[in-house]
Amino acid sequence: MKNREDKKKDFEDLRKALESVRNIFVTGYEKTTVDQDFNLRKTIRGAGGSYKVIKNNVAEKASVGLPSEELLQGLKGMTSLAWTTGDPVALAKALTTYAKTTPTFVFKAGLVEGRVVDVKAIGDLASLPPKEEIFAKLLYLINAPAQRLVTTVGAVGRNLAVVVDQGVQNNKFQS
Repeated sequence: MKNREDKKKDFEDLRKALESVRNIFVTGYEKTTVDQDFNLRKTIRGAGGSYKVIKNNVAEKASVGLPSEELLQGLKGMTSLAWTTGDPVALAKALTTYAKTTPTFVFKAGLVEGRVVDVKAIGDLASLPPKEEIFAKLLYLINAPAQRLVTTVGAVGRNLAVVVDQGVQNNKFQS
């Protein structure tokens, strides 16, 4: 049993974590074995996230006045939080992959970039391509018009040179 000081420290640590993050996934872990929990924590760390099992009333009180307040109100059952200050897509992918192999692990809700999302939106988020791939596609779309313009401008000169060359070969330019 924790003493009052330890409980207060846990509350303050959770409050500080909730203040600094904008990407949180609320999960249920009922009937999870120790080995499964170890693998889950390892998976979350690999995706750049943090994980904590919480008491529902502590989470509710710690989130008062924060963007996560709506998310953490009225939680039921065994609850844990996975959060990241980095890429929410990477964490959502890691958690979704883990949930497929461990049916006792379930999503309850999430907070992505300050907006509360449901379980379906978390699945949609996990199906997005990685951030690097999105950036590459965006850069291609930005670069494509300029590349086409350069090709078109270069084609005019090339086409003129071909016409002149054919005229010279066919002796069309005689004085």
